[in-house]
This record gives sequence, structure tokens and C-alpha cells, in this order.
Amino acid sequence: MPTTPHPQRGAVLALLATILIWAYSWVVMKQVLQHAGPFDFAALRYVLGALVLFGALLVTRQPLRPPPLLPTVLVGLCQTTAFQGLGQWALVSGGAGHIALLAYTMPFWAVLLAWLILHERLTRRRWLGLGLAAVGLACIIEPWRGMGNTQSTLLAVGAGAAWAMGTVLSKQVFLRHAPSPLNLTAWQMLFGAMALVAIAWCVPQRSIDWSLDFIGGLAYSVVMASSVAWGLWLVVLQRLPTAVASLASLGVPIVSVLLAWAILHERPSAMEGLGIAFVLLGLVAVSGLRLRRG
Repeated sequence: MPTTPHPQRGAVLALLATILIWAYSWVVMKQVLQHAGPFDFAALRYVLGALVLFGALLVTRQPLRPPPLLPTVLVGLCQTTAFQGLGQWALVSGGAGHIALLAYTMPFWAVLLAWLILHERLTRRRWLGLGLAAVGLACIIEPWRGMGNTQSTLLAVGAGAAWAMGTVLSKQVFLRHAPSPLNLTAWQMLFGAMALVAIAWCVPQRSIDWSLDFIGGLAYSVVMASSVAWGLWLVVLQRLPTAVASLASLGVPIVSVLLAWAILHERPSAMEGLGIAFVLLGLVAVSGLRLRRG
């Protein structure tokens, strides 16, 4: 008698696909800088991404009415404008794997900001995670060697902190106003994209080279990274426990480092490898995951 696939099996596959899509997007973002300025690309990506999400709202017949304006704008400025703008800017002079690692320190900043803004308790486990993360960041940044490219390092860390602030502000909006995730994501992305357009208009950059490589990179970023992966992530959140879903935060930067090594020949140093291990341990502690036998 044929067996029916376990419903969680599809969610696990969706999680793996999401990790791979988001990890490879950092390589793509690095490659498109050969054809466009960082802010032009970020603005194009998120204007088109917002249009795709509003199309999804129409298809799923969800309300188009925006959540409360001010908090939604603040989420967009943090989660789309600052995170994506700073991250793309950091890639101008920094390696894709290195920048992804620093940007994905977001959970640590989120824990601190949730403590300060939402008054969430910092448990011993979370303090341990923050300590491990600090050691890992020190190994990755190597301040005793002059921090390497200081600008890209600070921009990437700033991107992670901005993403964390957007996450905390999003939680506030969900708690107070209960919008649908798709509705809030679409509106915050639209507002954030409008700010990116203004920045791209004001900041001098190279002209866009509308080559097939650029169009392909833009299409991947809009369709796969900003749309398909987001839909897969909803499946993951719906079918898997939150703690298990948080594994995506562990997987994306690690796979990004490996892909950047294989494709862009950005070989991580031994110290970066040690830093990755400490950051992973810190993420496990912060997420509350418990390793159990059987």
C-alpha cells in the first residue's frame, strides 16, 4: 500500500530551497555590481518586488488596505531601505560571503533590541548566545588586523542591525494591529523601495548596463529571492515549529560563504572559519534550539 508523504517532509524541502535561494542571492548581488550601481539595483529590485507582492495580494483576495501608516513606513525604512541599501553598498568593496555573514548577525541585534524596546527577558541562554556571537564576530572581523575593509564591515554590521530593528518593529505592528504577513510585507517593501528610489536618484552611480547578465540577476533577485523564497518561507513557518524554522538563519550565511568560495573564489580564512563556528553556536543558543537524541 503506497505511503502518503509526511506533511513536514515538504516543509523541510521548502526550508532547504529557501536557504539555497537566499544564499545564492548574495553571490548574484555581488555579480550585478559589474553592471549597475548598488542603489540603482536595490531600488529596481524592490520596486518590482513590491509589485509582485501586491499582485499576490490580489490573487489571494487579501485586503489592499495598508496597515497603520507610520509604523509601516518605519518598518520599510529599516527592513528594506537600510538593510538592503547598506548590504548592497557593502558588497561594492566586500566579499559576498563575508558580507552575508555579518548581515546575518541580525538575530543577535534583534535579541538586544527586543530587550530594550519590547522588554523581552534576556535569559542565560540568550546571554550565552550573545557572548558566543561576539567572539565569532571578532574572529570574522579581526580588529587586531585593522578590520580589513573597515567601510564594508561597518556597512554590513549596520545592515544586520537595521534588519533587526525592522523585525522588532514588525512584531510590534503584528501585536497591536494584526495585519496579514503578506499585507505588511507588501506595504513596507513599497515604502522602503520609494526611499531607495530617492537615494538612487540623489547618489551619483555608474550607468546601468542592461546586459543579459544584469537582467538575469535582477530577475533572480525579484522572482526567486523576493517572491518564490518568501512564499516557501510561509510554508516553512506554517508547517514547522518556529525554533526549527530559525535554522534558516544558520544556513543562509554558511551556504553563502561556500557558494562565494566556489563561484567567486572568495576563500574564507582559518580565522573566519573559527568565527563561523562561534556564530553558529551563538545562533543555536539564541534560537532556543535543543539538540536531542532520537
